[in-house]
Amino acid sequence: MTNAAYIPEALADVPRASWPRHIAIIMDGNGRWARSRGLPRIEGHRRGAESVRCVTEECAKLGLKQLTLFAFSSENWRRPRDEVNALMDLYRKFLIEQRPTILKNHVRFVPIGRRDDIPAEVLAEADRTVELSAKATGLTLCLAVNYGSRGEIADAARSLATRAARGELDPATIDEETFASALNTAGMPDPDLLIRTAGEMRLSNFLLWQLSYAELWVTPRLWPEFRQPDLHAAMRDFAGRERRFGGLEPATNA
Repeated sequence: MTNAAYIPEALADVPRASWPRHIAIIMDGNGRWARSRGLPRIEGHRRGAESVRCVTEECAKLGLKQLTLFAFSSENWRRPRDEVNALMDLYRKFLIEQRPTILKNHVRFVPIGRRDDIPAEVLAEADRTVELSAKATGLTLCLAVNYGSRGEIADAARSLATRAARGELDPATIDEETFASALNTAGMPDPDLLIRTAGEMRLSNFLLWQLSYAELWVTPRLWPEFRQPDLHAAMRDFAGRERRFGGLEPATNA
């Protein structure tokens, strides 16, 4: 449900046609936020979950099409077992506690990433949220959990190769659209804007295919401190850029 009447003061002079439709965020800095305050790392993750709630609600109010958040990478399993267990439990609790808010704001929840190794009780809550929000017509909240873009691309190639070997697909017909349809994000628009917090200047194996033409915006703000004004600042900056997609004339977001 697009809230066409809601325009925050920070974006009052920015035409809606210049807003990004799909924002992706690499949420970085939870551990650093906690360490700087002498707190356990999990406290940073808990505070980061509050940022997820605030940003999701704001994107829904703004009427954006999609918000994709990098929550847990396939490489994060290498972290200490206690931290991984705490993160999985935090994800489960987030799904339960925020489900009423997700439904109230007409948000459609879609997780991406491999289901392997994710605890069954976490998958059950994720599947429940997917089911209950499936018909929502507002913002799509895509949460990348146990996700790695190289693995996603390899999985897509394997899937297409298997179909070709079975005679279900002519290899000569495989183009970019066909390949994109085999990715976790099939049917989703590519992100217009990628935000990365904590000042890091890398993609970290996130949406490598989908971010091909995204605008990048990096802030030194740690993710637990990221709030609506930071989101608005990123959107303002995005609106002032010229997106050419390899052409000579700026492209519009309409």
